Amino acid sequence: MKTLTVEEVTVREDLAAKLTEIRRHLHRYPELSFQEYQTAAYIASCLEEWGIPYTRMGETGIVVDLVGEKGEGPHIGIRADIDALPIAEMTGLPYASAHPGVMHACGHDGHTAILLGTAFQLHRLKSQWAGRVRCIFQPGEEADGAAQRMIEQGVLENPRVEGMLALHLWPHLPHGTIGVRYGAVTAACDEFVITVAGKGGHSARPHQGVDAIAIGAQVIQALSLLVAKESNPVDPVVVHVGKIEGGSAPNVIADRVVLEGTVRTVSAQTREKVKKRLTRLTESIAESFGGSARVEYITGHPPVINDEGMTWLLEKRAVELLGPEKVHLLKEPSMGADDFGAFAEAVPSTYFRLGVGQPGQTVYDLHHPQFQFDDSILSVGVNVLVWTVLGKLKKGVETEC
Repeated sequence: MKTLTVEEVTVREDLAAKLTEIRRHLHRYPELSFQEYQTAAYIASCLEEWGIPYTRMGETGIVVDLVGEKGEGPHIGIRADIDALPIAEMTGLPYASAHPGVMHACGHDGHTAILLGTAFQLHRLKSQWAGRVRCIFQPGEEADGAAQRMIEQGVLENPRVEGMLALHLWPHLPHGTIGVRYGAVTAACDEFVITVAGKGGHSARPHQGVDAIAIGAQVIQALSLLVAKESNPVDPVVVHVGKIEGGSAPNVIADRVVLEGTVRTVSAQTREKVKKRLTRLTESIAESFGGSARVEYITGHPPVINDEGMTWLLEKRAVELLGPEKVHLLKEPSMGADDFGAFAEAVPSTYFRLGVGQPGQTVYDLHHPQFQFDDSILSVGVNVLVWTVLGKLKKGVETEC
């Protein structure tokens, strides 16, 4: 069987121009989680233009199944998230968001364009490979449970997907490079709501009341010690209180305070330990000061844990494609979260970073109102995904022969 070369799978100029057009259209018309109706319609129109069949999943999800013409082989999935954020854009770009207060500030417009380009390339080359590739355009990544919802709806079945890939644009790596990591690459993201109950009264007579604000302050201090003194320093944990509500007047003892925050962990054992310890610690502190506390702990996205075999394949193929100098092994996980972790729990997966940082330019982080990137990265993303997937599919064909 003829082996495809890098030159044969590399994005051509006409496709590169089309990907830029697609990405800028998506950027101009962003939509929030589970409201991606125009986005889904536009994705569908691109696929129809190219003669690529697709199916709908839910209201705004789209799934493309590509079947190689060389026979049976592995079944690989690729995920791109398609939703935007409730952020007012400040880039000043000519294709800046036309929807006030909504922006593609996390690069999902780029992810979507890259997956469309990947589908185009694999469809164009389908006579040269065996097996199946499922392209999943996933809504609602910025909301809770979107990936898990698609899994429950059967997106990994009929036939069963055997491995998954996903990428994320990353302003902290140089443009055109990729970041690879074995093991944990992003953290689990859980939330908590602590309601502290005290006893109201006049501030001139503090002994007659139970100050919920004072109890809340003690809880916040204790949670910082939970990280500093009770957690393994080489097993990262973040516990952050980001919202406080309580009190009605300067001279009134507050009878109720609500604390809301987030917990980030990368191991299942630590995740469960922090949940239990946070709850017990909060309740005991409130009780010791004469009040009470109720803890609502909301389990969110699981961590993204990269599979060793899939990650080795990605690293090997990326080095072949880009050269070793452009493939970085990431030393530590990000404490950010991505619901791709649900896919990684279900099947062997790898999730990598695609660098968009430009030397000499200000680096705006993800979720910043001035986040932007050079569209030439789209072709790099397509090339890496296609070359990696073909490496897996080629291996399957060789096994069959």
